[in-house]
Amino acid sequence: MKRLGRVLGGPVAGQAARTPFVLLVVALLGGGLISLLLLNSALNQGSFQLSKLKRETTALTDEEQALQRDVDGYSAPDALQRRAHELGLVPGGSPVFIGPDGKVAGTASPAAEPPPPSPPASAPPVSPSPGAAVPSPAGSPAPAPSGAAAGPAPSGAAAPAASTAPSGGAPQPSQTPGR
Repeated sequence: MKRLGRVLGGPVAGQAARTPFVLLVVALLGGGLISLLLLNSALNQGSFQLSKLKRETTALTDEEQALQRDVDGYSAPDALQRRAHELGLVPGGSPVFIGPDGKVAGTASPAAEPPPPSPPASAPPVSPSPGAAVPSPAGSPAPAPSGAAAGPAPSGAAAPAASTAPSGGAPQPSQTPGR
């Protein structure tokens, strides 16, 4: 009987005990491979997001630098002066301060009238014939000496006389000799 039990029960009992172990190992290997595939996909997705964010950062940095150049250009002293002149602003005089005790330090004075705009550099000055009275266009200054500086007049100096030509805002035609 022993022999019969060995023949019938021996190989069947050994195979039955081995099958769950093999299935467990195959399931663990399959699960490991699937988890590695999911991990690799997540890493690749993160890599794509990282490269996209790097491109956006580069574009935004370039835009920031361009805007900073614009701000620097607008805040340059000559640009501020030109813009203030276009708006009709004039340099202020000496400042006046009021102390905490109410004492006023300095003397207040109105700002000097802005100098009229200078003629374009490309147009040669027109000299009228002697004895002929030609009205000057509104806003055109008398020729200044070469050593004169552009800026507010000293406090003791008289302001130039205002032009008697109408100032309608439109430029007056210039008279060119010979035409």
